[in-house]
Order: sequence, then structure tokens, then C-alpha cells
Amino acid sequence: MNIIIVGCGKVGEALADQLNEEGNNLTVIDLDSNKVQSVANKYDVLGVVGNGATHAVQQEANIEDADLLIAVTGSDELNLLCCLIAKKAGNCQAIARVRNPQYSSEASYLKRELGLAMVINPEQAAAAEIARVLRFPSAIKIDTFARGKLELLKFKLPEESPLVGCSVKQITTKFHCDVLVCTVERDDAAYIANGDFLFQQKDVISIIATPKNANHFFKKIQYAARSVKDVMIVGGGEITYYLCELLERDDIHVTVIDKNEARCQTLSARFRDCIIIHGDAADQDLLLEEGLDTVGAFVALTNLDEENILLSLFARSAGKAKLITKINRIDFDTVIKELDLDTIIYPKNITSESIVRYVRAMGNTIGSNIETLYHVIKGKVEAAEFLIREHSDVVGVPLAELRFHENILIAGILRDGKVIIPRGHHTIELGDTVIVVSSQRALHDITDILHA
Repeated sequence: MNIIIVGCGKVGEALADQLNEEGNNLTVIDLDSNKVQSVANKYDVLGVVGNGATHAVQQEANIEDADLLIAVTGSDELNLLCCLIAKKAGNCQAIARVRNPQYSSEASYLKRELGLAMVINPEQAAAAEIARVLRFPSAIKIDTFARGKLELLKFKLPEESPLVGCSVKQITTKFHCDVLVCTVERDDAAYIANGDFLFQQKDVISIIATPKNANHFFKKIQYAARSVKDVMIVGGGEITYYLCELLERDDIHVTVIDKNEARCQTLSARFRDCIIIHGDAADQDLLLEEGLDTVGAFVALTNLDEENILLSLFARSAGKAKLITKINRIDFDTVIKELDLDTIIYPKNITSESIVRYVRAMGNTIGSNIETLYHVIKGKVEAAEFLIREHSDVVGVPLAELRFHENILIAGILRDGKVIIPRGHHTIELGDTVIVVSSQRALHDITDILHA
């Protein structure tokens, strides 16, 4: 597929990395020649220096032959203009990143009236992910499938957990819980676990379950499952704006600290039920005065990764809050993983995952649509949700009789609004929504799970 990316910032580079890895033909555009050269050389793609919102520059990037243009510059208006020109000049699909809350409230209107394939807001998506975790703080990360009917929850096994020493298959017999274990991370290794896999202390485990069954499971293994009642947020940017909207609806008490007085006034005028404090979060006494040692969750959302990490580590030492830390740079994730943090939020990854999902759906030619895509373990394991639209080799055959590729797991089936945690005798049928966990990269269609 021929794809043009306008904007070579962190999101643009993340997209170039993933889309290039999946075999697409890429051209990147940016006004900064150094950024263009860096991305072009690093990922061996074509680069064009110039304003991507001009017809001439898009022509230089061969817009007439493009299947998709993705605009992820730092300006919402520029992104929308890039997409409009691409629609006229190349008659291709177009995706715009739009971050301003005033535009985001009209995302469906913009998408419909401008004929865009997608309008994506990484800050809003990040806020939604944070809100999900705050409702279920035992989890490190929560991804939703089948319109919220199924959840993939990732959590770290405590040293004293009753799961330590148990096998995967004992979850059903010993704990009587209808959940499915998808992956286990241990040190630097990642496993799609079979029934005989034994759990160890500090394993990071991912399970698939309905929200109700997940809650039951965490109670059985003596893991806290109640949502937090109060949250301290450091940093008053766009993610905080969207997060306050979500937490207000859930009656969660919110305190926001930011050193920009104008931003504090904006948030205070918009969110009457939130406490907005003008101050420097680097002041440890201020954090403690505002209740850091007793708060249920601490969310670090400043613009500096280093500050977010240090503030989170201080919060760890000061109390027992659930920690959520925003990280913009994605090239140090292996180092960050070694720190004593709970949930890490990468807004750039959220954006790129959504766009990669759409690109795969565009490339689909057989019998299913990819609906959702998440990286369960970055670079190693992903979970994809497929809607079965046509007959194929997977339909109507018991799962135990299908010849799957290695490291493929059918993790969930939604049929007629009912959730099925699949076992060997279950079948996939027309109209089903099927969740597949796989270490095989770039599944485009449900039939990709089978040997040829």
C-alpha cells in the first residue's frame, strides 16, 4: 500500500516504523530537512522536504498514486488542510490527528463532512485508557474488545499470590474462574501460555475476561479490585482536560497541580468539582500537603518524561497510590520497564496502533474485518479483533481441529451479544467477533492464523 505521512515528529516516526515493518511503501513529508533525512534513512523510506498542506509538495510525494495520507503535524488546522488537499488531488483515504478539545467535540462532524477516514485524538484516547485503569487499579493496562463486553487486563503477580506455583489450567479447577490466560512476561521473555505453564513471582500476566468475571477472578486471587475514589494529577495539559471530564462522570475526587497560572484558570472555569492548584509539583512539601500520602492514585502528565518518572517514584515512596506515568519517548521503554512504576501511558503508541489497525483493514480482501488492534507486549505479541463476514476455512470447525500457526490463541468469541471464553469444542461462525492473540505480526485476516 502506498502511504504518505505528513509530520516527522514522534508520532510520525512511530508510524513510519510500524507501517514500514508491515511492508507498505512510505513517503514522509516535513518542513524540517533534518527530521525528514533522519526518518528516511532510519527506516529506508522516501522523504520530501516542504509544506505538506500544499498541492505542489503532495504532488512531489506522488499523491496521485497514494492509497492513504496521514497528517500528524503539530497543528490541527494544518492536518485538516493536508487531508482536504489529498482528497482532491489524489482521491485517496485521509487520516487527521486533531488534539484541540474544541475540534474533538466535533470529530464525527469533521469526519463526515470532510470525507475523512479517521479523526484521531491521542490525548483523548490516552485519557480513556487512564480512566479504565483507575476503575480497576489492580491492572497495569486494560484494553477493551467487543464494545466493552470483553477486557484484556495486564497485571503483575505479587510475591504472596496464591497463583504462584499454579498452572494455567488450574485457574478453572482451583479458583473456578472463567478467564483465559493470554500471555506471561518473565524477565525479557514473553510466552503465550499453554495449560501446563506454571506461574512465578513477579510474572506479568494478561488475561481475557468479561468485566464481571475479571472482578471475580481478582477477588479469588486476593488482589484489590475496587476503583479509586481520589486522584492527584500533575500537569494540566490536554490529557488532563479529557481525564477530568471522564472522572467527573464517575464521581472520583480530582486534584490537579500545574505551574501555569493561565492553564489553571482555564481548568478551574471548566471543572467546578475539581480542585485546581497553581503550584510546582517538584515541591515535595506541596504534594504532601495536598494528600499525596493518602491519595488513591497519582497520575504524572507533565510534558517532561524525566519529571513524570521522578514524581512517580517519589509518590511510590510517599504512599500506596496507584501510579500512572505518561511517557512520550518510546525508545527507552526497556529501561523504563525496570523501574518500580505501575502503568505507563504512551500516547504516541495509542495513535499509531489505531492507524495501523485501519491500514490493515484497508488491505483486507478475504472474509473478515479487523476491528481492534492492541500491542499486548510491544514488538512481541498483539491482540486483534475480527468480525467474521464471509465463509472461510475457520468457520464451522471445532477449534481443536484447526491447524493453527504456532503461538496463536483464540482468546474470545462474541456471538449474538453473548461472550464465549473458547475451549476446544467451540466453533467460529458467521457474524462472530473473534479475538486472536498472536506473536505472528501483521495479521490482516482471520485466515492468517491457519497453516496454508
